[in-house]
Amino acid sequence: MSTRAQQHTGTVVARDEVTPHLVRLTLEVPGFTSTGIADEWVGLVVPGQFQSRYYTVRSHEGSRIVLDVVVHEVGLVTEWALGDPVGQQVTITEAKGSFAPPADASWLLLVGDLTALPAMARIAVEHGAALPTRVVAEVPADSRVAGYFPDTVEVSWLPGDGESRLAEVVAELDWPEGPGYFWMAGESAQMRAIRKHLMRERKLPSTHYDVMGYWRSVTQRQPRAVDPGPIWRAGKAAGKSDEEIWADYDAAQGAQQ
Repeated sequence: MSTRAQQHTGTVVARDEVTPHLVRLTLEVPGFTSTGIADEWVGLVVPGQFQSRYYTVRSHEGSRIVLDVVVHEVGLVTEWALGDPVGQQVTITEAKGSFAPPADASWLLLVGDLTALPAMARIAVEHGAALPTRVVAEVPADSRVAGYFPDTVEVSWLPGDGESRLAEVVAELDWPEGPGYFWMAGESAQMRAIRKHLMRERKLPSTHYDVMGYWRSVTQRQPRAVDPGPIWRAGKAAGKSDEEIWADYDAAQGAQQ
């Protein structure tokens, strides 16, 4: 028997422009329960729409959650977020997350584009004090937010105004010594190339990295529309390799665009 993901009705209580590309929405969501996982995401359905888009919970306190929403030219959520959503009701699905560093991890390496910025920031806040953490962020110059990351975290900013080059960047990285945990998110094609590099060249065990495609480079850029959790669990149950599971995820992501 299938089970429907739990949903909550939330109210937008504040809207702030963090950068020209990043809008912060504060929501009051009675009944919200955090997973406690640092990269947790929720599905967001805005008024007048029926399809959810997934966003990282940048921070939370009780029933109040903060979403930093990337805005661009078009999109289900963009046009709504660029207006005045304060006071409007939205639907929020139950939180899920995948960030899971192994017990032997002695460092964190976080890499991503603008869409990954909220998750990398929360991970850095919640884990940066316990593990040496480096962030590599491919972000437009006008969205490099002072104070977005803790001072204890090393941050390298890369140009993010053109086509993503994260696959090239990862291939050229100087990796820390010893076992660690690599977390990354961004454009799907770049993520596919990076997964292959990690598996075939770096030969990292699947427990030591998490690489997710948050969006696909098409004429109308959209944020992540597919929850990777069910695809990952179904793939593992079917005995598929990590590479096969991520190929299924990328295919599902493309079908939503």
